[in-house]
Amino acid sequence: MTSSYATYSSRADMGELRRLRSLLPPELQSWVTVEPATDVSPPLITCEELGRDQVEVQIDLVKWEQLAIDQRNLLFWHEVARIQNDTIPRDGWEMAALAIGLGGAVGELWVQDGLLLLLALGLCGVSGWRLYKRNNAQKTLEEAIAADEKAIGLATRFGYTLPNAYKSLGSALKTLIEQTPKKQKRDRYIKRLEALKRSANRAKERAKTERGPSQAY
Repeated sequence: MTSSYATYSSRADMGELRRLRSLLPPELQSWVTVEPATDVSPPLITCEELGRDQVEVQIDLVKWEQLAIDQRNLLFWHEVARIQNDTIPRDGWEMAALAIGLGGAVGELWVQDGLLLLLALGLCGVSGWRLYKRNNAQKTLEEAIAADEKAIGLATRFGYTLPNAYKSLGSALKTLIEQTPKKQKRDRYIKRLEALKRSANRAKERAKTERGPSQAY
């Protein structure tokens, strides 16, 4: 019984991964892959750059299957939008560069080579600035909101009506808010949901304006 359940579960997981791959826009299908997450306690869904021209979307299938299909679709398209917007994290060379720069700066203080000291401090400055930009909470939130907007567009490209796309992503964010114990991460989902509601209201107003002239006849 256990063996047959494991086989069924494995088949269901593979079927879901294939389904998600079919939701990739054609222009991404050759270099974006969708795989199950293998880390201990992984995020629900995230992206990782594997090489210069290869990105992998990783999914915690245990948590994933607890969501409704429409919620999954919009969260998946959010990650696709991050890829399209080029806002997924790059390989973390900055920490290594910062360590090298600091080590070099300390060394040059002993040998008193002014030029090499300036080069080491410059390396520290560049890598430190890159780390700051990567970990800047406001910038990360703005990128997530932009990806939500683009995910709505992707949903309509795959046949969703605009209201249903907003409802599905809103429902997904509400579920993530309820399931997230860490306050900082939960607050980020709340801010994304608030921004999504404002965007949906703007879309409603545009739709009313566009319908106005036709209804007058």
